[in-house]
Amino acid sequence: MEKVPGVTCKVGESPLWSAREGAWYWVDILGRRVWRLDAASGEQRIWFTAEMPACLALTGSGALLAGMETGVFELTLDVEVHAHASLLAALPDLKKGMRFNDGRCDRQGRFWSGTLDLDQPELRAAGSLYRYTREQGFSAPVVSNLVVQNGLGFSPDGRTMYLSDSHVSRQMIWAFDYDTDSGTPHNQRVFVDMNAHQGRPDGAAVDVDGCYWICGNDGGCLLRFTPEGKLDRTIDLPLLKPSMCSFGGPAMDTLLVTSIAAGRKPEDTESGALLLVRAGVQGMPETHFCD
Repeated sequence: MEKVPGVTCKVGESPLWSAREGAWYWVDILGRRVWRLDAASGEQRIWFTAEMPACLALTGSGALLAGMETGVFELTLDVEVHAHASLLAALPDLKKGMRFNDGRCDRQGRFWSGTLDLDQPELRAAGSLYRYTREQGFSAPVVSNLVVQNGLGFSPDGRTMYLSDSHVSRQMIWAFDYDTDSGTPHNQRVFVDMNAHQGRPDGAAVDVDGCYWICGNDGGCLLRFTPEGKLDRTIDLPLLKPSMCSFGGPAMDTLLVTSIAAGRKPEDTESGALLLVRAGVQGMPETHFCD
């Protein structure tokens, strides 16, 4: 396990490996920044965004797709310190005080992300999960009644979709049967009740064995569940608030783990850092957004 030097994020999220570039991307949501780490040289770059970036996906053109505060944007990162953001689609029913959260593409290249209410002193299940394509734009809400949407993932064959709700009142992970032709999930069922495990379920990744890796936020660990929902591995981390993990590296056997400095306990001096974890298994590459 290795801590990447020089990185502290208020809310680190959405790590993403670009095999073409040999580089990692991730975001700091509250810091309104997109980060890049060159795996070979260790060089880091930062771009600032006008809206809070929550999740990223690769595109075939080399740009990044980002779910942000008002919709889905295409980000062009060049020599400037400010990312150029082109709005692809605004979500018509996205109310003030909400934004997108966790997101990624399915195995066919459709982009998925969910919304959350930024003001959470009380339970407000105002979030929903949406599908986005260039041809059809945003879908109607596919899954609703979410407090803090998280944990999106797809099985290696694409026929199972995973989704979590991180809020302390929920702490659940669900599995769905997924129609790869239409991009429609159905047969929602409990995959893991995280109330019985360490931490709240945050961002996730899937390995080549079909196992589901979830960050145990506030629990300081990574948890690996088999396709049957059985916990078969726990990796303790030197911080309490891991937020999302993603497989990458030349051999696809390294997990990049982001974390959250905002709201950390005084004794938790490391949350906000970026970790590289040798997982001992290979992960599934992220599918590019279908342009």
